[in-house]
Amino acid sequence: MLADLFTQEGYRVDVALDAQQGLHLALDRVHRVMVVDRGLPAADGVDLIRRLRRAGITARVLVLTALGDAADRVAGLDAGADDYLGKPFDVDELLARVRALLRRHLDAAEVLAVGAAELDVARREVRLPGGAQVPLSGREFALLRLLASHPRTVYARRDLHSRIFAGASADSLVDTYVYYLRRKLGRGVIRTVHGLGYRLGGL
Repeated sequence: MLADLFTQEGYRVDVALDAQQGLHLALDRVHRVMVVDRGLPAADGVDLIRRLRRAGITARVLVLTALGDAADRVAGLDAGADDYLGKPFDVDELLARVRALLRRHLDAAEVLAVGAAELDVARREVRLPGGAQVPLSGREFALLRLLASHPRTVYARRDLHSRIFAGASADSLVDTYVYYLRRKLGRGVIRTVHGLGYRLGGL
């Protein structure tokens, strides 16, 4: 019902039936606003929001919930939600809240320095000094954004794996995506700190 509603309003909509699928879609595609049900199957909606934020996903999040007490709202907001709406809800109010979150997302557009280039958070792409644009996959973006947000921090592989690749079993995924970013942006984009892990380099 909500997918049809948002589609009729002119939005492009992805639907995830559980938290794992939601995390996968968030990492693979660009979203500006997410509507997350508190009572998802298999995992709690608040847990999904925590994982989204740890992975560097900056989309605005509205939580729908049948739980209306203050402690529940606080838990969701502390996890990284931007707004809360209790069930049952008025459709016009839901649409108004989504529009407000969309405006806040656009107003908070963020550009991070990656050497001489720029990482455009809203577009999930890198702009090179000459103006060329380099699109990134969801996980490439999440990895580079985390490093660019804390350029002096050295992250251990296990830390990057838990933040970006939660639920995936292969520890080598971190090295694989570092390779992908270096292939797109040059070897200097990410620096290897031997015995410790990775940190942001320069282009």
